Amino acid sequence: MRPSLIVAIILATGLPAAAAVRTPREIRQSASPIVPRTGVRAELLHDLDDMQKKILSLAMAIPAEKYSWRPGRGVRSVSEVYMHIAGGNYTLVSFVGDKAMVDTRSFERITDKTRVLEELRRSFDFVRETIIATSDAELDKPIRMFGTDSTERAAFMMALNHLHEHLGQSVAYARMNGVVPPWSTE
Repeated sequence: MRPSLIVAIILATGLPAAAAVRTPREIRQSASPIVPRTGVRAELLHDLDDMQKKILSLAMAIPAEKYSWRPGRGVRSVSEVYMHIAGGNYTLVSFVGDKAMVDTRSFERITDKTRVLEELRRSFDFVRETIIATSDAELDKPIRMFGTDSTERAAFMMALNHLHEHLGQSVAYARMNGVVPPWSTE
């Protein structure tokens, strides 16, 4: 049988070609992880969703010309706070599993509102994907974080605590600039 005929038969019958055969590891790695509906990871995701909604809606509500505003000398500007949040999302979650540390040293120099919103969204996706890809058993996995023994769970909790802290800061900045947090008027 001619090779082209074999390929045609494989394509017509829907049978996988030999080159398409994947190992179980490749299948696990490529499969869309299941989003947990209960348990610690579901609770982490619920809190993350709330923080993302509030931080992004507030970042969108603040006019672009206010992104350089800061309450005083030596204090982060509006854009610097949002980029600090994005950097924290990457840095804190980088301690989990085999995630590579993202170089966030220049993040706070990003001041364009569109880019800030883009980076915030990406960083929230990074946290969400990592929570989903981490198994319940891995949450207790020991890690070293900032020179201290900890767990993967603690890294996620620290990331969420960081988000809460800077949401409060962002609300204060917004109110000082006459911007009402969008979720408080719903």
